[in-house]
Amino acid sequence: MSKPGKELYVGSLSYDVTEYDLEKLFAVSGTVTSVHLITDNVTGEFKGCGYVRMSTEAQAKDAVDSLDGAMLIDRQITVSIANPQKMKPQGGGARGKFIPKKGGDSPAAGKPAAAKPASARPAAAKPAAEKPRFSKSDAPKAGFPRSDAPKAGFSRSEGAKAGRFSKPASSKSGSSKSGTTRTKR
Repeated sequence: MSKPGKELYVGSLSYDVTEYDLEKLFAVSGTVTSVHLITDNVTGEFKGCGYVRMSTEAQAKDAVDSLDGAMLIDRQITVSIANPQKMKPQGGGARGKFIPKKGGDSPAAGKPAAAKPASARPAAAKPAAEKPRFSKSDAPKAGFPRSDAPKAGFSRSEGAKAGRFSKPASSKSGSSKSGTTRTKR
């Protein structure tokens, strides 16, 4: 945001107010450089407050003196000098989790850590087992294992015995009926 003193916080706004309404109201005290209405990040709904930036600190003070407690669209608004925005930490991998510092300024840094019971200690890490490596000729193939692959030209009786569907009968007469035939059990 800008220098402290030029930025004004405006609260208790009607949910029907627009940026234009605020700019028009604050123009009686001086030049308005920007207006920002606060909305919810998730839903996008107006939260009933906003910020107005004036061109000088004197104009901002005059706006606070004259407009604090004024009526705007059936609501009594509050106008005050905005507090400077605090710097938020940017990025990092902790994602909001507290990670204590090791050593340093903490009062417990010079004291030895209390011993934990043996059952609370994690087990020693074991090295990962090496993955089996295959040569091209030994590598598993996609699809059926070789022992279960259907043989070209197997008979219907063999398929019925094994509980599988049989191969479609080839029709040389040119009928358009296609599909698999099933054997009854």
